[in-house]
Order: sequence, then C-alpha cells, then structure tokens
Amino acid sequence: MRRVARVAAAVLAVAAVTAGCGTGTDAVAQGGTFDFVSPGGQTEIFYDPPSERGTIGNISGPDLMVEGKTTSLSDFEGQPVVINLWGQWCGPCRGEADDLEKVYENTKDLGVAFLGINVRDLQQDKAQDFVTDNKVGYPSVYDPSMRTLTALGGKFPTSVIPSTLVLDKEHRVAAVYLKVLLAEDLQPVVERVAREQ
Repeated sequence: MRRVARVAAAVLAVAAVTAGCGTGTDAVAQGGTFDFVSPGGQTEIFYDPPSERGTIGNISGPDLMVEGKTTSLSDFEGQPVVINLWGQWCGPCRGEADDLEKVYENTKDLGVAFLGINVRDLQQDKAQDFVTDNKVGYPSVYDPSMRTLTALGGKFPTSVIPSTLVLDKEHRVAAVYLKVLLAEDLQPVVERVAREQ
C-alpha cells in the first residue's frame, strides 16, 4: 500500500511539474540560444566578447501594475535591458530595490530599459504594494508560476531570487548576477553594455 502511495505521489509530482512548464496565456516565453553556465558556482558571470553571447527567448506576460496590459521583452527592441527577478516576499529584493531604481534613473538617458519579473507572489496586490512603496519606476511582468523563466534556458537557477541579467541591444546576455546588487556594482556594467556598438 505504501508503494502504491509513493508511486501515485510521484505521478502527481510529474504532472504538476509538466503543467507548470506548459504554455499558457498568462505568461509566455519562447526560443533563445542562451546556455547558462556558472563556473565554480560564481555569482557574477560576464559573457564576452559580444559575438559569443546567447540570446534569451522573448519574455511576455501580464503587466503587474496595469490590468489588461501585456508587457514583453520585445517592447524594448534595440535597447539594452536589465531584467530583475524579484518577489515581495524576498528580503534581499527589498534591500536592492533602491539600488536598482537608482541605476534605472541614471542610465535611462543612455537608452537602457529595466524589466522586472515578479515571481511566486500569489497575491498580486502585495506585489503592487512593493512597487508603490519602493517607488519602482520600471514595469514588471506578473508571473507567480515562473513560466516566463523558460526563456532563460533550462539551466538557469530559478531558485535564486533575486537574480539580475544585463542584456545588450540585441538582447544577448552580457552579465548575470545571482546575488543582491548595489548600484555601484551594476551601473558601470550597464553603462559599458549600453555603449557597445
């Protein structure tokens, strides 16, 4: 009887994972050539030269703050983009919110866009409160199920929140940070990527 229960639990777990990885209309990700590698468990990874960078798939889903609006990475075609994975439940995300906003304000005149991906927040109003309370000026995709993260490739560590990716103008991955960021660490990298030809 115990064996039958274990088999049934395993089948249900596989079904849940499969359902979570399926495509839906709430959050979609497609394609991409980016293959995440973290040599020696590094938390700051840089991909250079630009010709060797992989692209992520298009991230698209409901806008966290504007009901009925879809926000997509493709909205920022030809622009460098900083993508930040965050949740209102995440203490380190609260810690870095001011720093990310500072870099956003300091680099938007260079054409840099920022895009948040709000994950694992089942109560959208709490995530919206986070944006309001922290005066976050850039948009976020609302993705409690983390479906958009399939765009980052199968090897990207979805358990590491916050995570930040810096994409160049062709939306190739120039840098990945698997840690809390300070403005002085992020801004020079963003400026360098924004000035690439």
